[in-house]
Amino acid sequence: MTQLAETRRTLSYADDQQVLTLSRTYPTDVDDLWNACTDAERIPRWFLPISGDLRPGGSYELAGNAHGTIESCDPPREFTATWEYAEQVSRIRVTVTPDGDRARFTLEHTAGTDDDHWRQFGPAAVGIGWDGMLHGLGLHVESGEPVDPRFAAEWMSSEEGKAFYRESGARWLEADLAAGTPADDAERRCAATVQAYTGG
Repeated sequence: MTQLAETRRTLSYADDQQVLTLSRTYPTDVDDLWNACTDAERIPRWFLPISGDLRPGGSYELAGNAHGTIESCDPPREFTATWEYAEQVSRIRVTVTPDGDRARFTLEHTAGTDDDHWRQFGPAAVGIGWDGMLHGLGLHVESGEPVDPRFAAEWMSSEEGKAFYRESGARWLEADLAAGTPADDAERRCAATVQAYTGG
């Protein structure tokens, strides 16, 4: 799948933290890509409905998903925020930079590694979700149109959606192995994650 092949993925470690990084270019300019990622009226067109005070020190909530606090913002280049989900607190850093005649989106997601969920599912647990988010962003930026939520819901359970999850999992397996995870552990937790996303 082209959209997955266009994304760079890495997994790195610092102290007791793991950092997932995804980076992809889009056929637009920095200002437009920044707006797509930070405007409360535009984010739901490709991701999820969002509410809150979208400025440094303010809080946000993505419907049915994560919430957190915006820690810093330097338009149109970078913002950082906490990412709070299922009683776990992690952090995200989003940067938007020029890349030739395109704009590059880079996401760093930093979280702890000392928990059972990480040991069981590894980087693909959140990585597959972020791959889906980048896919939605691409559909919106390239077409200029909102992604139909009904289409998105149906796609996730379709054979095409499941194939996307499997390929994304395989690419996160590569990142896990490149970070030095023993093959048996990396393959086991990738398989567990893909099964959770696809139902089998």
